[in-house]
Amino acid sequence: MEKIVISTAHITLGQVLKEIGAIDTGGMAKWYLAEHSVYVNGEKEQRRGKKLVRGDQILLEDGTQIEIATD
Repeated sequence: MEKIVISTAHITLGQVLKEIGAIDTGGMAKWYLAEHSVYVNGEKEQRRGKKLVRGDQILLEDGTQIEIATD
């Protein structure tokens, strides 16, 4: 499981997708979420602005798992 470490209160789903390299630009997030299944804490999510906090887990269609952590 990959971990994304944040130093703020939250990070958006679009920012996470860019951080892990699933998309190249923030503008691609809407397209990516329309074309691929993304689950946040077990529920399908399509909002690129979804705020993620420490402990949230993301599962991508290709099996990639990401957990949000703090430093």
